[in-house]
Amino acid sequence: MRMYLLALNPTDSVTEGFLPAAARLGVEVTILTDQPEAHRRDVPEGTEVLECDVRDFRAVITCVAGRRPADAIFTNSDHLQVQAALAAEYFGLPGKDWRAALCAKNKAEMRRRLAVAGVDTVRTVELEPGQDPSVLAAAELPYPCVIKPREGVASEDVMLVDGPGELVVCAKEIQVRRPEVALVAEEFLPGQLYTLETLGDGRLRHVLGGFRTAISAPPTFIETGLEFVAAHPQSVTDQVLGQLDALGVGFGACHTEFVVHEGRARLIEVNYRVIGDQCDLLLAHVLGIPLFELILRAHLGEPLPADLGARRGGAARVEYALADRAGTLVSAPGTVDRTVDGVRLAYRPLREVGAEQPHYRTNRDYIGVVRAFGADDGAVDRAVEGFFATEKWEIA
Repeated sequence: MRMYLLALNPTDSVTEGFLPAAARLGVEVTILTDQPEAHRRDVPEGTEVLECDVRDFRAVITCVAGRRPADAIFTNSDHLQVQAALAAEYFGLPGKDWRAALCAKNKAEMRRRLAVAGVDTVRTVELEPGQDPSVLAAAELPYPCVIKPREGVASEDVMLVDGPGELVVCAKEIQVRRPEVALVAEEFLPGQLYTLETLGDGRLRHVLGGFRTAISAPPTFIETGLEFVAAHPQSVTDQVLGQLDALGVGFGACHTEFVVHEGRARLIEVNYRVIGDQCDLLLAHVLGIPLFELILRAHLGEPLPADLGARRGGAARVEYALADRAGTLVSAPGTVDRTVDGVRLAYRPLREVGAEQPHYRTNRDYIGVVRAFGADDGAVDRAVEGFFATEKWEIA
């Protein structure tokens, strides 16, 4: 079997998750990417890597059509879901509905679809590239409100603003840095931030659990850590699934971020792929299931089992070491794998010592990530907090 995997930059999800899973399934992988050299350094020997303008679905179709027939076309990139869905549909392969993929990626379209379905209405205003941000001041938005790229990722340029003047200034600053990006301003949705992780094959959808997400203090929204939640209250889960149904989301993996306030669940964004930043690797461990294989099997057209055999009752947590300033990383721990009081803890550096980077004020400020899982929350918390208490990260 042959799978074409669309990718931009290399990610842990692909190199540590999906490529090993494909090998275990006996699936040969061809990576289509606009960054071939970066992938050739990371992939197992023998993995085919081809240069392709993967942001253009026509280029993807042309590239696949001229080579060995595809059994699956897959991507785990937020930016390439529509392209992969269109290419899979062209070749008659299992895949996501490209309309649902577009709705998930385009935050303004997501809001429109939910409003039309009568599921939820969030006051939202779009700002196209080059459009005068002063139009935002005239919009009847409640304050505080949030401004963010319409199709953004990694909390980049997501800001909480307190009034129309600040909103306009913030929009202008983003336009200077990223003139090609469309923006959206919307009312701030209060509540605790959670995630819901799902996996479906088009007929059956499994809820894998989720995470309780800790974020930085306003005005930014940097994810600083996530705590595994085996099951949200059923009323909350039902509300989120109803909103996903309204968007047409249900095939493959989906990572949905939402807030809960006074029992009401409201979507923040829908990432139509598996959760990232190493939370997917942790999720596979804490549930005890071949998560990446199951995702690939769905894209190969295999029905998911009615019971995934997921382990229940485990505790897990992810915590990030964050850069708090621009500069050169001069000291940081290396790779760590250890067991502490029954808790399996892994630390992976995300920035090399000696690397110099700006201060992004987004998830791109991650220096390293700790993953830990065990039998109970207390033991997991002690292991993680003990690691951060004894290790040191220094930026000059």
